[in-house]
Amino acid sequence: MAKYKSLFNVEGTLGEVTFYKGENGYFIRSKGGVSKNRILKDPAFARTRENLSEFGSTATSGKQLRKAIHGILADAKDSRTSSRLTQVLSKVINEDLTSVRGQRNVAIGLATAQEKSLLKGFNFNKRANLNSVLKASYTLDTATGEVSISNFIPNQQLAIPESATHVSMSCAFLNLDLSSDMADLQVSPVTNLLLNSISSTINLTPQEPATGTGQSFYFLKVTFFQDINEIQYPLNNGAYNALQLIEIL
Repeated sequence: MAKYKSLFNVEGTLGEVTFYKGENGYFIRSKGGVSKNRILKDPAFARTRENLSEFGSTATSGKQLRKAIHGILADAKDSRTSSRLTQVLSKVINEDLTSVRGQRNVAIGLATAQEKSLLKGFNFNKRANLNSVLKASYTLDTATGEVSISNFIPNQQLAIPESATHVSMSCAFLNLDLSSDMADLQVSPVTNLLLNSISSTINLTPQEPATGTGQSFYFLKVTFFQDINEIQYPLNNGAYNALQLIEIL
């Protein structure tokens, strides 16, 4: 794989060479490979077709989850959230021990606590890991989705980015049926605090418990702002915002 340097940025295939953009710049690779028609029909590629089918199912499940939480995800993700989530879900799909190869899926893979633990704790923004940002302990009421933090002191129990003056905290309760793509997301009101040494108890409670079938997902989000003339501005396009999947049932 070669890196491409030029006055012009080129993407696409030219003859037997493909130009494409990666995270670290523009690259070149030979076109090569086996034809699509052969992969779809040749018995020798049966395993490949099974793998492609399951990868597609995994990517779809990741998309369903991201779509269901789009409202809280938009400012708390990184450029590789989609691929990182798919990578984790590919481990979950391997725990589907009932479906035949090529038809295993995430919904069945998430059936037990052991499989749920593979996804639990996923940080949607790799630049801001919740466990590093939030130093305080919290409790979760899985019946209501409420997250509580007792005796919370902002400037002692947060990793505060430079120039931040305020923090906002919220939680969310999602019921998502991956088989039917039915989702219900309930988000708590946002609690906004000055980054000072005043202790308080934080109760983040969704308007009502999420309804529906499938799995229950619980999220906790921390976002930072800078106050300028009584207007709070987000910091660096959400680079410091943390969003974590804190529990799955």
